[in-house]
Amino acid sequence: MAHLPPHLPAHYDHVGSFLRPKFLLEAREQKAKGSITAEQLRLVEDKAIAEIVKFQEDVGLKSVTDGEFRRTYFHLDFLEQLGGVKVGEVTIGIGADGKEHLMPPAIHVVDKVTHAKQIQLADYNFLKSQVSAGHRAKVTIPSPTMLHFRGGRAGISRTAYPELEPDFYTDVAKAYGDELRSLSAAGCDYVQMDDTNLAYLCDVNMREAAKNRGDDPNELAHRYAKFINLVVAQKPAGMTLAMHLCRGNFKSTHAASGNYEPVAEALLKEMNIDAYFMEYDDDRSGDFKPLRYLPKGKTVVLGLVTTKFGAMEDKDALKRRIDEAARYAPMEQLALSPQCGFSSTVHGNDIAVEAQRAKLRLVIETAQEVWG
Repeated sequence: MAHLPPHLPAHYDHVGSFLRPKFLLEAREQKAKGSITAEQLRLVEDKAIAEIVKFQEDVGLKSVTDGEFRRTYFHLDFLEQLGGVKVGEVTIGIGADGKEHLMPPAIHVVDKVTHAKQIQLADYNFLKSQVSAGHRAKVTIPSPTMLHFRGGRAGISRTAYPELEPDFYTDVAKAYGDELRSLSAAGCDYVQMDDTNLAYLCDVNMREAAKNRGDDPNELAHRYAKFINLVVAQKPAGMTLAMHLCRGNFKSTHAASGNYEPVAEALLKEMNIDAYFMEYDDDRSGDFKPLRYLPKGKTVVLGLVTTKFGAMEDKDALKRRIDEAARYAPMEQLALSPQCGFSSTVHGNDIAVEAQRAKLRLVIETAQEVWG
């Protein structure tokens, strides 16, 4: 049997979201118009999730998600269910490239942040009921850093939090800890936090925007490492906590570019996360040198296969890139995945449904040939 990477079920994995089937999109539209109830929509979601679970198992994946089929946006649907958090209106605009881009909505902390309800529990219980033995059900949630990065100090109520240290960070971490404990009690042992903000801190323009709101982008990476560690400190025993570093993924567009170097030490060395899904599908991500900070006992999942476009990567080229990464981090601590989900929002990337299978098969076959 091949040696497994630390904390993960295989040397291949995936980020989590899948293109929504047409019947699910139609049901969501009907619900929005009021022609079906939330309960009726949930039954349609159940059917779609049962199908996507079977798809993941058939294709050969060891970790299985619900495809994020109950969500409109990978992050907002979760964050707005935390006590004390208010999410603004989402707008979609045309970027300089002439394509539609998601304009990040304001996320305001209007009161003390609390775990007002069990957010993912019912969804996890249904997912678990569909997953076969020998597979691991993975739950994806947004990173807590989103409650700070989007608006900085101005986005957080001064009445609730006159000072951010320590109460804001400890309250958010406690809310996340409560969510992890509720999932763990139901049997969940694999959670992935999706984080755009550390990847955005690699981008020159995003760093400038952070400065303009009064934050030091260099300090912010280290502050976020401490923030995430407050969550990790509450992680139930036996649970794998992973992080996906995302540079934006809306209708095949991206939001940020830049080498991981500005955040690498904080991310890999200071943060106590078990595994990192790092986007490396094109030159926007820079080289593999930042991986030199990876300590023993952690895994980096190289996102070398793009989910943005249907063109297939060359297997030999993927192997050469894995070898290149292994110059900076031990081969046994590396794994392979697509760079992001196929549908971080309900809209989906500009990619054919069949391409999902082909891309995942390429990831699995390449990993099996590299690691055995």
